[in-house]
Amino acid sequence: MSMPYYISPEQLMQDKAEYAKKGIAKGRSIIAMEYEHGVLFVADNPSTSLFKVSEIYDAIAFSGAGKYSEFEHLRKAGIQHADLKGFMYSRQDVTARSLANGYSQTLGTIFSQELKPFEVEILVAQVGEQAGSNELYRIAFDGTIFHDRLFSVIGGRSEALLMALRKREHSERLNHDAALTHCLEALEHVHDQKISREAVEVAVLDRTRNGRKFMRIPSTPSSVSHS
Repeated sequence: MSMPYYISPEQLMQDKAEYAKKGIAKGRSIIAMEYEHGVLFVADNPSTSLFKVSEIYDAIAFSGAGKYSEFEHLRKAGIQHADLKGFMYSRQDVTARSLANGYSQTLGTIFSQELKPFEVEILVAQVGEQAGSNELYRIAFDGTIFHDRLFSVIGGRSEALLMALRKREHSERLNHDAALTHCLEALEHVHDQKISREAVEVAVLDRTRNGRKFMRIPSTPSSVSHS
């Protein structure tokens, strides 16, 4: 008579975590950095059709690393949640913190209850009305939330990129061009090769813009307009 196969809950959770981490490690990295007018996003993404950084709401952006289909599903769910909450209550009630909490619950439930966890790491950012009031929330595959300051990194080479960014950390927020150069230099340092501007996806949450704060920055050299 064969014995039933048994795996302890601790081992099961460990195996799930290792599985998710391996999937995320295959994804390209994304940097979010505060700059003088808001939050800059630089994603290692040569694709011109699949975006890794997107708008969620008026002053809130979403980015995801790992399995594209899974973080795209989370992005759409976040937009629906934000639209519904803003319609039922007020637009001011839609915040990066509330969205991060919602994503944390969703990913935590999937990780603990489903056989296969999501192979994703996501970042939710909100630009504040004043410098220093921006919000950066990083949510791990198991629902753990990290509240970051100045910059945040998700994706396969996140630890190495964080070290590279910290080595050149500035006491004051840079302008857009300097912040972009700082992020590109960190990517080049980690990958040990030149990173062309066309190989990255760039977007901003700019507090000086009227209405919606999110804007994509094309790869062709141009200045960021502040209206």
